[in-house]
Amino acid sequence: MNKELVVVIDFGGQYNQLVARRVRECNVYCEIYSYKTDLQKIKEMHPKGIILTGGPNSCYEEGAPTCTEELFKMGIPVLGLCYGAQLMQHVLGGKVERASMREYGKTEVIFNPDAALFAGVSEAEGGRDRTIVWMSHFDYISRLADGFETIAHTDNCPVAAAQNEAAGLYAIQFHPEVLHTAQGKTMLFNFVRNICGCAGDWRMDSFVEHTIADIRQKVGDGRVLLALSGGVDSSVLAGLLSKAIGKQLTCVFVDHGLLRKNEGDEVESVFGQGGQFDLNFVRVNAQERYYGKLAGVTEPERKRKIIGEEFIRVFEEEAKKIGTVDFLAQGTIYPDVVESGLGGESAVIKSHHNVGGLPDYVDFKEILEPLRSLFKDEVRQVGLEIGLPEHLVFRQPFPGPGLGVRIIGEVTAEKVKIVQDADAIYREEIAKAGLDREYNQYFAALTNMRSVGVMGDERTYDYAIALRAVKTIDFMTAEAANIPWEVLQTVMSRIINEVRGVNRVLYDISSKPPGTIELE
Repeated sequence: MNKELVVVIDFGGQYNQLVARRVRECNVYCEIYSYKTDLQKIKEMHPKGIILTGGPNSCYEEGAPTCTEELFKMGIPVLGLCYGAQLMQHVLGGKVERASMREYGKTEVIFNPDAALFAGVSEAEGGRDRTIVWMSHFDYISRLADGFETIAHTDNCPVAAAQNEAAGLYAIQFHPEVLHTAQGKTMLFNFVRNICGCAGDWRMDSFVEHTIADIRQKVGDGRVLLALSGGVDSSVLAGLLSKAIGKQLTCVFVDHGLLRKNEGDEVESVFGQGGQFDLNFVRVNAQERYYGKLAGVTEPERKRKIIGEEFIRVFEEEAKKIGTVDFLAQGTIYPDVVESGLGGESAVIKSHHNVGGLPDYVDFKEILEPLRSLFKDEVRQVGLEIGLPEHLVFRQPFPGPGLGVRIIGEVTAEKVKIVQDADAIYREEIAKAGLDREYNQYFAALTNMRSVGVMGDERTYDYAIALRAVKTIDFMTAEAANIPWEVLQTVMSRIINEVRGVNRVLYDISSKPPGTIELE
């Protein structure tokens, strides 16, 4: 599939993935590469434009991430954001210095409305030359390189944006990629579509069509094996592979008894016999096996390891029954690639199970990862394109160890039922209130705390349920959602009245950091 490409060069900025996502929202394909990537490799990609991300360093310090002057003389439009803007000026002969006052947060910027970057940008209350942006910097551009002119400023920042239009070079001191910048998407659209001249033909319908053709060509008459978890990524992958190769695909669905209420049956109804996809579906009901392995285990990391190791054992047993397959399919998506240190420069956040070393417990010839170029929201779009039910496409993120990390302390069948029932009520009431698309993740967890309560004329000694709901862009940071009080009251009342073993409901308002999204 031939794609117009914009390259994001990562200098360690926390918003690197967000920059790429915003470019993709302009229907332009985008990939992230480290600043250490050889410039010749970038040239060979024939990008239509280059974007330099922010970063935590000062560009004038020894050892700071940098680039060569040649990057700016390839005849390709370049947009520098925050650190990238400062680095552009520093490399081309301008001057960057430490500011007397750090500029952070929402800031009004005054811009030149005739500048190409700001076409169509205005803030209704402030007039046609003002808008609100998100600043986060302690250095500033004190002198522009030759050929540049200032096209935006703030009260504290003399160069909030600059351009060398003849050379196709643009510098923005603020972050247009974050939602706090009121019309940041318009600015990025102006760069990738108008300045770079991208046609904007990166769409999920064409992705699906081309990917199905690519899968058919690559697989031929081979056999493919997929571990289907029921999550969004693996479900979309199963549907996509089914469209391409039908019964050449075998999906193994391990029900470890730690799924959300009725989730195992829902997955089987979509992919199993009589479902809407043509594939071989194997469901392994391993609930008792898992409960036995987890008996008496309370330490969170030990629980995670047991659940992960047992999954490997179960999947291995089923794979042996199937015999040799040609491809092992994995639901790797683009953030997995970047966060595993293979795509960008930001600190490695995790060693993802889908990236890197291949499993040695399945006899296969090659790995198949058709979704590895997509962000999560794009994966969901693919799911809708291939006809997956909306309730599956927009399923809440769910940890690999399942409810094992939403039950504090020992995992038992009784505790699993408690948290399943409470979580189902919570999700149902959030949906009834029309808030299910407002929050990025919400769930109920079972604490290990028991307390005295009164129900009717009897004293009880039961568990406390903790509710969690967050709003986040990248799941690296998150704020607790401000759920309406009446919704929380309804959830509390239903859980206490309908779920045996619970007499108290708490709402977790901690942010990430310092907390995490999950409780364990």
